[in-house]
Amino acid sequence: MLGAGLLGAAGLARADTNVVIVRAVTVTNQFEAIAQVEPIAVLPLRAAQAGVVTGPGMVPGALVRAGQEVAKLGGPEIQALLAQDEAAVRSARANLFAARKTLTIERQQLAAHLVTRRTVLQAEGAAAQAQAAFDSARAQLQSVRQTVTLKAPADGTVLAVNAAEGERVGAGEKILTLQPADKLWLKAAYYGSDMAAIHVGITGQYSPAGGGEPAPVKVCTVFGALAPDGGESVGLLATGPAPGWRSGEFGTVTLNGAVRSLVAVPTRALILDQGRWWVLVRTEHGDHRRAVTPGPARGWETFIERGLEPGAEVVVDNAYLEFHRGISKNYRPPD
Repeated sequence: MLGAGLLGAAGLARADTNVVIVRAVTVTNQFEAIAQVEPIAVLPLRAAQAGVVTGPGMVPGALVRAGQEVAKLGGPEIQALLAQDEAAVRSARANLFAARKTLTIERQQLAAHLVTRRTVLQAEGAAAQAQAAFDSARAQLQSVRQTVTLKAPADGTVLAVNAAEGERVGAGEKILTLQPADKLWLKAAYYGSDMAAIHVGITGQYSPAGGGEPAPVKVCTVFGALAPDGGESVGLLATGPAPGWRSGEFGTVTLNGAVRSLVAVPTRALILDQGRWWVLVRTEHGDHRRAVTPGPARGWETFIERGLEPGAEVVVDNAYLEFHRGISKNYRPPD
């Protein structure tokens, strides 16, 4: 945790010039950390066929839209494949034309009682097979044409150009790497006791370091594995409209933890003595020491975890001097 903040109402009331009456306040623990915008996943675009990259000459950082052409394949292999499939389509089209013509003649002859019904059924079957063969050949040609033209599957940014224009690639080889525009999240690391308080579902706010508009966020995953520096990473998603984040940007994420009822004292009322924290509580019988456990702080107030109840009168002004009054009586000079 890089910092802790608190949300609560004022809980102090003045009794006299140097004493305050503490009141219970509602406190929301806040956990702060530095977060970075990262892509959840990237999209590698691979060649479906072996060929030569012929364009359109993308560069890293280029913005692309869904359906935009980002690369094409050419070369002898592609040309031979296209020629083969185009010839198959022409042949299938000719066979379909012949089968349909034969079917038309057979039906005319059936009307004139020159052929049997069986002959017509056979012609219909042949025409159906020719139609299926033509559809298959045309689909194969369309598939090849689509595979030689690579299009962006979503809006995004070109992260890397893995194959330059004019380079020969094999089937399955990566050509471009895209970062989808809508697949960004935040990663932050928390340390120490904060790790136990962070869980999926906690909400908060992300503030970009550059002073952009804050965005509401929510913890969507806790990695559950410690980093070498002892921190535990969490992933956060925006809960509102698309915030317009850019991959790599930094900012501060503030998460709202549990809501508790605590008492607050002015920080100057706390006294550290022999490794323990104390306050002076004023009663009818005078001022008495009270051991306390300080919690988080906000401004000039410190919230007390244990040792102090609402309504207690706490000495503020000169509390340290009052606490150590008479210490000279117990002082022993060194030998």
